[in-house]
Amino acid sequence: MPKLTNLLPRLVVAAFAAFILASTATAQQPPSVRIRGTIESVDGKTLDIKTREGNDVKVNMTDNVAVFAVVKTSLSEIKEGSYIGVTGMPEPDGTQRAIAVHIFPENQRGAAEGFRPWDARANSTMTNATVTQTVQGTEGQNILVKYKDGEKKVVVPPDTPIVTFVASDKSEIKPGAKLIIFGAAKKEDGSLEANRVNVGRDGITPPM
Repeated sequence: MPKLTNLLPRLVVAAFAAFILASTATAQQPPSVRIRGTIESVDGKTLDIKTREGNDVKVNMTDNVAVFAVVKTSLSEIKEGSYIGVTGMPEPDGTQRAIAVHIFPENQRGAAEGFRPWDARANSTMTNATVTQTVQGTEGQNILVKYKDGEKKVVVPPDTPIVTFVASDKSEIKPGAKLIIFGAAKKEDGSLEANRVNVGRDGITPPM
């Protein structure tokens, strides 16, 4: 049986090699771009999009692209245990005032969990978390959501857009439809590639 003193140098080398490989893999992850806009045209796997900012961009869909329809739902569908995404604006007391809420399907529970800055509006935030309490308040529904690193109190005014995702297919992808791509990968040649496209159904603009 090899002596421990002989194994230590090998273990150190192996650990260092694993660290280098992990660092390299991380460094090779392509940057991603969030895109909101209107589909201008579709040419095979390529989408021509007029972005919310007024720019023209092309996005190539992967062969196995996942297409989700963004559809309206109601505040009553947000229950204790629901996994939701809250697009919010911070209030002085730390509460988040929702400007949009999307309800994740059960098979997407845990997606992008946490609290972070968002770009729906200046100073907006996104909280993906599980609903642990919901009660009617004077300004709307008061919801407590918890994620792995904390919790947030959210006020959902009555006029807040509430949507959910429905798994669909490329029939949703057509000129005039509004979409959001959460993370189009920017390739080395500068092109954009998406493996998921979220399209507003029946004229909906994804509100998140």
